[in-house]
Amino acid sequence: METFLAVQEPLAASGVAEYGWLLIALPLFGAAVLLLGGRRTNAWGHLLGCATVIAAFVYGLALFLSMTGMPADERVRELHLFDWIPVNALNVEFGLRIDPLSMVFVLLITGVGALIHIYSVGYMSHDQAGRTGADNTERRRFFAYLNLFVGAMLILVLGNSFVTLYLGWEGVGLASYLLIAFWQHRPAAATAAKKAFLMNRVGDVGLALAIFLMFAELGTTQYTEVFARAGEMPTGVLLAIALLLLLGACGKSGQFPLQAWLPDAMEGPTPVSALIHAATMVTAGVYLIARSNPIYNLTEDGRLVVTIIGALTLLIGAIIGCAYDDIKKVLAYSTVSQIGYMILAVGLGPAGYALGIFHLLTHGFFKAGLFLGAGSVMHGMNDEVNMRRFGGLAKHMPITFVTFGLGYLALIGFPFLSGYFSKDEIVAAAFAQEGWRGWVFGGAAALGAALTAFYMTRLMLMTFFGEKRWKGQKSADGREYHPHESPASMTVPMIVLAFGSVFGGVLLYSGDRLLGWLEPSLGAVAHAEGGALPHSVIPFLVVGLSAVGVLLAWLLVGRRPVPATAPAQVSFPVRAARADLYGNALNETLFARPGTWLTRALVYVDNRGVDGLVNGIAALLGGSSGRLRRAQTGFVRSYALSILGGAVLLTAALLMVRFT
Repeated sequence: METFLAVQEPLAASGVAEYGWLLIALPLFGAAVLLLGGRRTNAWGHLLGCATVIAAFVYGLALFLSMTGMPADERVRELHLFDWIPVNALNVEFGLRIDPLSMVFVLLITGVGALIHIYSVGYMSHDQAGRTGADNTERRRFFAYLNLFVGAMLILVLGNSFVTLYLGWEGVGLASYLLIAFWQHRPAAATAAKKAFLMNRVGDVGLALAIFLMFAELGTTQYTEVFARAGEMPTGVLLAIALLLLLGACGKSGQFPLQAWLPDAMEGPTPVSALIHAATMVTAGVYLIARSNPIYNLTEDGRLVVTIIGALTLLIGAIIGCAYDDIKKVLAYSTVSQIGYMILAVGLGPAGYALGIFHLLTHGFFKAGLFLGAGSVMHGMNDEVNMRRFGGLAKHMPITFVTFGLGYLALIGFPFLSGYFSKDEIVAAAFAQEGWRGWVFGGAAALGAALTAFYMTRLMLMTFFGEKRWKGQKSADGREYHPHESPASMTVPMIVLAFGSVFGGVLLYSGDRLLGWLEPSLGAVAHAEGGALPHSVIPFLVVGLSAVGVLLAWLLVGRRPVPATAPAQVSFPVRAARADLYGNALNETLFARPGTWLTRALVYVDNRGVDGLVNGIAALLGGSSGRLRRAQTGFVRSYALSILGGAVLLTAALLMVRFT
């Protein structure tokens, strides 16, 4: 930790890291060319979009390999680019912090992002929006937004101050709005984009207030100075900053109570879902808390609140995922749940920072693969998302079935696949907490594993097994179903991600490769002793609970025919889960509806009060002047008569005063 808190020397004048700015410049250059180049870039815009992200990944990989040969105390470097905001006491430089934590995110963002870009070439050629014109203008715009998204996310994770992070934070918010609303002609997509934008603004206010507090207390927002001097701030201020940072993380990562926007984001194209839910936007909150670990290390209450939010959210996402029939929404709530595991982990402090990042990486592989697999199923099923209209697709889409199946096994924690290593370690760390915390947080994490196995097995059975419920049916646009395998541009990225789902966990886990690599940024993992359950029991417990979830799904779904139409009468738990556990209703009751009433009241006061007063004064003056204008006749005799009358009145008044 001492290495992390120390003020770093500038980068050497030469070396691979000297050009670290290329990581950001490449995707932003692609976005600028595609957005400003006009129709002349339509024919090759998608190729440029892919090339810039692939180039960023290649450079990031070279930078990562150059860092692996350095001693641990030399892996944290600062790269100053230019002075950005020099205003009186506020001096913010635009610089990069190249360290193990940021490099992990660089490889994830550019690696998985490149695969999603390649996948999008095939997906958008099938999509209606990509064929609205012969010049493929919409496809070019889509790849421009993807490049903008990747560039903003790289600014977020590479910036060396909270203000630079905030620039990337808002850039990701803008890009996500543009991508979710890409099919803006669909009312549902436009509404989902607005919902995502507004709910994220709530979290962004929290992050902004935290930055204001840091500057007010320390006079700086640079990571090195804030983290080195965090102990100078009063306990109450530290707690406030920790909670405000958590609010920002809840917005971006879809955690309670700001989780409602994330499933609705499925209205965007499937590659957008994979990009948002696997490698970029939803991981930003986990990154923020992990990056701010010196602050959270100083406030136990702040860490406790983070842990509670993570445990609550992982259960909310898993419970709701059990009830939906929309394949993308099941995966969306799975993301809500899995990000909850990560937030739970980083809330455990030194025992969990690196574990949260570990699960974030493995999740990036299998969740991206699952979303791309869902897009492949939609590609072969006329864009259908209702799993009740699927069934028996394994024979028609063998590559999609195998790659999706490997991602499914990794997600439920099948032994020795990637999720088995990362999720089990989080469950073990949760059970290792002292007293009631071990039972509550460990129990929530273990229960989440059983629910995950249930809803994902249900998804697999309804999609790839059983009778072919799509036979003799037509999609909403009147087309018959002809399921088929996707083109190579879509299946190759899915195969690559499937390899990550299978081998990523063991490669990162063996010899504490990842945990040791992250030590300069996050400190050494503090393995807790004792706790609610012995560490050796946890893998058997989690695997056993997952097996129970699989068995229940097979008993309830696999053994009996699946109705093509959802039953109208369902039990209250299912009804509540399908209503998102009334989260949207709660937000509308507590915030949206009172906000609407307040707005209407203020508009009434403005119209009747402020505007009424101004308009009343104007009407009074206008009416009075109009009436007085009638006295101006233009005849001299009238004016003389008025003067005479005034003189008589004045004389009479003077006489009365004189003789009384």
